[in-house]
Amino acid sequence: MISSLNLSLIRQAKVLVSLKQSFDSLDPSLDSWTIPNFNSLCSWTRVSCDSLNQSITRLDISNLNISGTLSPDILKLTSLEFLNISNNAFEGELAPLDFSQMTQLTTLDAYDNNLNGSLPLSLTKLNQLDYLDLGGNYFNGEIPRSYGGFLRLTLLSLYGNDLTGRIPSELGNITTLQKLYLGYYNDFHGGIPSDLGRLINLVHLDLANCSLKGSIPGELGNLKNLEILYLQTNALTGSVPRELGNMTSLKTLDLSNNFLEGEIPLELAGLQKLQLFNLFFNRLHGEIPEFVSRLPDLEVLKLWHNNFTGKIPENLGTNGKLIEIDLSTNKLTGLIPESLCFGRNLKILILFNNFLFGPLPEDLGQCETLWRFRLGQNFLTGKLPKGLISLPNVSLLELQNNFLTGEVPEEEEGSVGLSSLTQINLSNNRLTGPIPSSIRNLRSLQILLLGSNRFTGQIPGEIGSLKGLLKIDMSRNNFSGKLPQEIGDCQSLTFLDLSHNQLSGSDSKLSECFLELFKPKHPHGARILEELDISRFLTQQLLWFCTNFRAICYLNNTSFLGNPFLCGYSSNPCNGSQNQSQSQLLNQKNANSHGENSAKFKLLLGLGLLGFFLVFIVLAVVKNWGMRRNSSNVWKLIGFQQLGFRSEHIVECVKENNVIGKGGAGIVYKGLMPNGEEVAVKKLLSISKTSSHDNGLSAEIQTLGRIRHRNIVRLLAFCSNKDVNLLVYEYMPNGSLGEVLHGKAGVFLKWETRLQIALEAAKGLCYLHHDCSPLIIHRDVKSNNILLGPDFEAHVADFGLAKFMLQDNGASECMSSVAGSYGYIAPDHDQRLSNVPLGEAMELFFVAMLCVQEHSVERPTMREVSR
Repeated sequence: MISSLNLSLIRQAKVLVSLKQSFDSLDPSLDSWTIPNFNSLCSWTRVSCDSLNQSITRLDISNLNISGTLSPDILKLTSLEFLNISNNAFEGELAPLDFSQMTQLTTLDAYDNNLNGSLPLSLTKLNQLDYLDLGGNYFNGEIPRSYGGFLRLTLLSLYGNDLTGRIPSELGNITTLQKLYLGYYNDFHGGIPSDLGRLINLVHLDLANCSLKGSIPGELGNLKNLEILYLQTNALTGSVPRELGNMTSLKTLDLSNNFLEGEIPLELAGLQKLQLFNLFFNRLHGEIPEFVSRLPDLEVLKLWHNNFTGKIPENLGTNGKLIEIDLSTNKLTGLIPESLCFGRNLKILILFNNFLFGPLPEDLGQCETLWRFRLGQNFLTGKLPKGLISLPNVSLLELQNNFLTGEVPEEEEGSVGLSSLTQINLSNNRLTGPIPSSIRNLRSLQILLLGSNRFTGQIPGEIGSLKGLLKIDMSRNNFSGKLPQEIGDCQSLTFLDLSHNQLSGSDSKLSECFLELFKPKHPHGARILEELDISRFLTQQLLWFCTNFRAICYLNNTSFLGNPFLCGYSSNPCNGSQNQSQSQLLNQKNANSHGENSAKFKLLLGLGLLGFFLVFIVLAVVKNWGMRRNSSNVWKLIGFQQLGFRSEHIVECVKENNVIGKGGAGIVYKGLMPNGEEVAVKKLLSISKTSSHDNGLSAEIQTLGRIRHRNIVRLLAFCSNKDVNLLVYEYMPNGSLGEVLHGKAGVFLKWETRLQIALEAAKGLCYLHHDCSPLIIHRDVKSNNILLGPDFEAHVADFGLAKFMLQDNGASECMSSVAGSYGYIAPDHDQRLSNVPLGEAMELFFVAMLCVQEHSVERPTMREVSR
């Protein structure tokens, strides 16, 4: 006879097995879930029981990449106290499930799945429920007013869904709440309910990026225990309530990216625990109150893009904890405080586009923690602080468009940390003297902008040691002497402007310089340049060389204009007697060697071509023989979820009349599976088995096989044999954004739909850049790679050029080359589009302009864009 205990264990084991059977895909760790193992039920993977090992009290199946639905059988686990199904791919609705049977449940975590429908009402009957996280799903509709009836809830997370309507004021009844997350992706109507001011135990309130309008209720000032308040990226108006100064426990206050007006209320001086203070991108005015400099724990102060006037508080930084300061794009005047880096913690200092004057504080030259320094577009005077350029961690140094004078300090030999600096912009100042030879220590330098100053002396040959230089602008100075040949060692150089100086020399010297420029790039570069008239080369042949040698991509006649003693280019040929002998010698050398070199070149070229064709023929014969020998094509199918079709069904789709698209890596076919499911089959172009480039196969498989996100196209399966590789995706009925906008069969998209597509694509990229593991860079984002679902929802696709931002060893990976498609540029006029909300369009334009800034450090992250 089976004991009552065993009967109970068997019943619970059957529930778990039924639950497992409802999964479309699951982790192998759940293989132990079998009925014959019922005696060890309490030892099953992810299962915990009570102290008597009689009833299941905890079930944690999070992060197992499970897809499918949540079986109603789970409701039979009536002793369950803890249920965590987060970070999976569960689909379907929870509303039909009657959770009221699970009377002991204290924790329900369903974060980051694909659940949809309305929010389940039966949860409000769970009197013991303490933790409820339904965020990161597709729940829609309004937040039920009955959700204000939870008796013991300390955490309520509904952010990252598709919820609409108003935030119910009844939520203010859950006075036990400590954390309330309602922002991100939700699209609420109306404003912030003043009743939330009754949540006296609240510690964290997140209402960011959820379309809130109206003013910030002063009742929030009653939240004396609140530590974090996120209200950024909404459409809030009015002033900053002075009552917020009563939130004496507040550590993080972010009201950025709204339409707030007025001044910073002095009552905020009561926020003595404040660590982060963000008010950027609003319409605030007045002076920055002095109390800001007296906040003892302040680490981040970002007030950029407002209308603040007056001076920067002179004691700012004396607390010794400041890490980031951004006060750019305001109307600030006065001196830069001496105390900004007193604690030696400052990493980011951004004050550009103001009216600041006076000298730079000398102490900044000793601020070794700095890595981003942007003070351009001001009225600064005086000299550069000694040590500023040699700070060990600075990667960006901008002081352009000021009135700085004096010489660039010569740094001590062996100074540490110089390799971090990648960009220097000192243009449009009044700097004098020579460029110090210690510039050779800036090993990581990529951009050097020194134009429109008063530099003198020769351009130092030490510049040639900076192998990573991409851009040099030394125009409009007083440089003299000869152009150093060592510039030719800058193998990555794409822009060189030396115009309007006092440089001297002849075409022979210039030819030697360009000879060095092209030697590292092409084995025949030296001979080609010897056989060219250098003056014609500079003006007529340079573009051809840019294309073939990938070297100087911006270098023409204007790069040398304004140098009266420099000759050898078309506007100033070397006709004077002082250079005649050199020109004659060069011409004689060319004449003597032309015939011999030409004959040798032709012979080598012929032999090379002959060898190439012989190798080609041999490889073709070997491949053909191998294909005949391995004529049997065995298909292998790898599914990334439970599939309702087999490999032969996929192969049948690969027909000419099923073609729906062609790209650089392959052809895409539409297919209909036996179960009625529509799919897109991408046939990758055939590649050599020994090729190092696999047309994106490995990148796309590795990337998409592990991704589950609403705005990333879903990879269903991979089907292959020895010669053909097929990727099977979910089908997108509205094709690509490029086809919709510019194709012959394109449709008209209203402004709201276009904005939705842009935001959803940004959210997909944000996931790749910030939340995916490992982090991923797409590298080929364009309209043709944004696919549109049945309701024109955006899905980022085509990961053939994707790169992981972290290598297997954890080291950061640097992109050594530009990938992707050339120059997608949208039409200047889409005449069909009208009635565009000017405010939204201007905001979108502003974000777009930030995204295409020349320097990478000036561009926002995708997380900032998507918010």
